[in-house]
Amino acid sequence: MAIGRNGSSLVRATLSIHHPPSTLTGGLGGQMGQVRFQFNPSQLQLSRSASWNSQPTVGFTRGVTPEFSGANPASLQVEVFLDGSAKPSASKVREDVEQLLSCCEVDPQSLPTKRPSPPWVRFAWGSFSTVQFVAYVENVSATYTLFTATGDPLRATCQLSLTEVPLPTKGQNPTSGTLAAQRVHRVVSGDSLESLAWAEYGDATRWRAIAKANGIDDPMRLETGQELLLPASEEVAGR
Repeated sequence: MAIGRNGSSLVRATLSIHHPPSTLTGGLGGQMGQVRFQFNPSQLQLSRSASWNSQPTVGFTRGVTPEFSGANPASLQVEVFLDGSAKPSASKVREDVEQLLSCCEVDPQSLPTKRPSPPWVRFAWGSFSTVQFVAYVENVSATYTLFTATGDPLRATCQLSLTEVPLPTKGQNPTSGTLAAQRVHRVVSGDSLESLAWAEYGDATRWRAIAKANGIDDPMRLETGQELLLPASEEVAGR
């Protein structure tokens, strides 16, 4: 585990890649993979905008009062630097770049559904909740700068453009057919699906709901740092 300058553990940024929902009311699907940043970003560019409408009228000399028509999805620009030069025989850089590029390709698992889609992603960096939203990858560009003698990439810089997937306005009734509130838990040493179910729902037997939401076949194998989607309590109670 990396240690920061003040002696505390250094939290690495991650991009978790998930199966898209099969319906309009579906939540974030099970995790397909994860790219863990070797070096945290030196900067993040976050933008958010709102739409306003106004119709010219002769009754106003300097225009009319605009009418708010809704908030637009946020966008996040982030750079990922990958360096495998310490282990020249490793293929981690190539694999991570391929994972990022696959975010712009249709997820094969979504083809039989009514909504074929590329994976959805979630960027996370410790407690920086402002940038932790569900998104799709609009653009990926990779620049390779170092190679082995056989042509395998050892170093790459990737530019990612993420666009927020709009969710219902806070406070909406989850029984109305919209997405219910959900949260993501990052697995730490000692976690189990039973302990998470007890902490989240007060019922350890609800672990199967967490397993199903994340496509987990073996509940005994949880990896430290893995992100798990925890379904809303009302969703679990209805199963």
